[in-house]
Amino acid sequence: MPILMYHSVSKEEESGLRGYYQTVTSPPVFSEHLRCLQANGYQSCSLDEVVDRLEEKCRDETKRVVITFDDGYADFYRRAFPLINQYGYSATVFLPTGYIGDRPMQFKYRDCLTWSEVRELQKHGVVFGSHTVSHPQLRELSAEAVEKEIVRSKLTIEDKTGCAVKSFAYPFAFPQTDRGFIRQLRESLLKAGYENGVCTIVGRACRRSDRLFLERLPINSLDDRRLFAAKLAGAYDWMRVAQYLKKSWGNRTAKLRGDLEEDLPLSRSAQCKC
Repeated sequence: MPILMYHSVSKEEESGLRGYYQTVTSPPVFSEHLRCLQANGYQSCSLDEVVDRLEEKCRDETKRVVITFDDGYADFYRRAFPLINQYGYSATVFLPTGYIGDRPMQFKYRDCLTWSEVRELQKHGVVFGSHTVSHPQLRELSAEAVEKEIVRSKLTIEDKTGCAVKSFAYPFAFPQTDRGFIRQLRESLLKAGYENGVCTIVGRACRRSDRLFLERLPINSLDDRRLFAAKLAGAYDWMRVAQYLKKSWGNRTAKLRGDLEEDLPLSRSAQCKC
């Protein structure tokens, strides 16, 4: 099942970034994506429904898609949601709660949603999940700090909206090769009461997927109708393997470099003694 990963829907241009790393989708392109979904018979759903279908608790054969937005930008309220509502779709928005306030606050130089906008969107069917408090590199934090990030963000959203938060979105690139960290994070998420989640591993979610770290398809302005349709059909699923191999190779290279650096002083010392 395809889970789409958007960030900002705006007219802003991203210069100097390679296509894969761009996070802005223009309103006309976003509207074209929604038309493509509609033309191909997709209906939007929540992450709860994705998990039910993947675990075969639901045998409905209707084509489903999950539309997600990270970072809680205000342009979701002004530009994205009116189009989503126009096409009869729903969306899930992941909030970094440290940047969501009673007045507009900025994250990465962009305005974020306010709590009043969050509550208004919720009344219209938008689901909100956690994107931590401060959007940190979780892998670089202590276990205690990670727990605070995922627990406090969940409690804050629940307090401000009055609804349970079940979903979590991992910030930054997901460290899929670090099994120890993933195991620890999974335990912390379950302890905090999360039931599902998403990450940045590229591809469509499938029955082999971890329900707390479901794969997604990154989308931006460079996704024309043909490329967008190809992603929906599975043309990018191979990238999860490429991502894993690249990170595995990077880890091995870093370890080898570290081993060599540790050996070099010994070599120099030995040379001096000679």
